[in-house]
Amino acid sequence: MILADKIIEERKRIGLSQEELAEKLNVSRQSVSKWEGAQSIPDINRIIMLAEIFGVTTDYLLKDDAVRDEGEPVKESAEHPRNARTLSLEEANQFIRIREKYAPQIAFGVMLCIWSPIAIILLGGLQEDKIINISENAVGGLGTIFLILMIAVAVALFIRSGSKFGEFKNLENEEFETAYGVDGMVKEKKDSYASSHTSYMMVGVVLCILSVMPIFIALCFTEKDYVMVAMVALLLMILGIAVNIIVRTTLIKDSYDMLLQNNDYSISKKRRRKKLGVLEQVYWLAIIAAYFILSFLTGAWDITWIIWVVAGIFAGIVNIIFDNKNEQAK
Repeated sequence: MILADKIIEERKRIGLSQEELAEKLNVSRQSVSKWEGAQSIPDINRIIMLAEIFGVTTDYLLKDDAVRDEGEPVKESAEHPRNARTLSLEEANQFIRIREKYAPQIAFGVMLCIWSPIAIILLGGLQEDKIINISENAVGGLGTIFLILMIAVAVALFIRSGSKFGEFKNLENEEFETAYGVDGMVKEKKDSYASSHTSYMMVGVVLCILSVMPIFIALCFTEKDYVMVAMVALLLMILGIAVNIIVRTTLIKDSYDMLLQNNDYSISKKRRRKKLGVLEQVYWLAIIAAYFILSFLTGAWDITWIIWVVAGIFAGIVNIIFDNKNEQAK
C-alpha cells in the first residue's frame, strides 16, 4: 500500500475529514487532497506529524510494503549509479499524463502512414480495368499527392508529440532513481491498466489476422482485378486501425515500464541500446528508404508493405539473440 492510500485509510479510521486533518497539520485541504491522490507527498515534518496523529510509526507510512511496527525498508538501488537523476512524484505524474494525451496522436500518425498508399492502389486498379477514365499520369499524380499529404500530417503529429516528450526524452535510455512514492504509484496505475491493455492488444492482433480475410473472400467469388485491388485497400485500412490500437496501448503501457525501468526499459537493456543505438537508427532509416524506393520503382504498393513485417521480425530475432548472449555472459 502506498503512502496516499495509508493517509486515506488512517484518516478515515480515526474519523477525520480532509479539512480536519489539514487543520491539525496547518496546511490547506487541497494539500491533503493531493497527498491522497498521489499527486504530491508531504515533507518529512508533516510525515512525523501524520504518524503522531494516526498513532503509527513513520516507517509504516514511508514503506509501501510495511505493516504497523515492522522494520526498516530496503530500497533496491544497486543497479543505479550514484549520480543518477532522481525522478520526483510530480514529474512521474506529468510524464504519464503527457504519454496518455499524445499516444493517440502518435498512433493516428502511424495509421496514416499505413493508409497513405491506398489512393495509388485504388486509382491504379480502377484505371487499369477501365472503371474510371483517367490517365496513368493522373493516377500517379493524384495518388502521390494523397500519399504525401497523409505522410505530412503524420510527420506533423510525430513532431508535435515528440516536442511534448522532450522534457522526459532521457527516461527511455538513461538510468535514474525514483523518489519515495513513485514506484508504488506507478505500479498501481500499471496494474489498473493491465486488463485494458490486454483487451486492446487482443483486439489489435485479431484485426491484424482478419485484415487478410477480404482478399480470400474476393478470391472465392470473383477474379476481377479491380475487386482484388479494392480488397487490398480494405486490408490496409483494417491493418491501419489494428496498428493504431496496438501502438496507442503499447505507448501507454510502456510509460509505466519506463518509470519502473522494467522489461524493454531495464537497466541492462538501456546499456545495450547505448551500444547499438546508432546501428538501430541506421537500420530503420535504410528500411524506410528501401520501402519507398521499391514502391515507387515497382508501383507494387500492395506488396512492398511486407518489407515492414520482414524488417520487424528480423530486428526482433536479433534482439532475442543479443539478449540471450547477455544472459549467458552474466
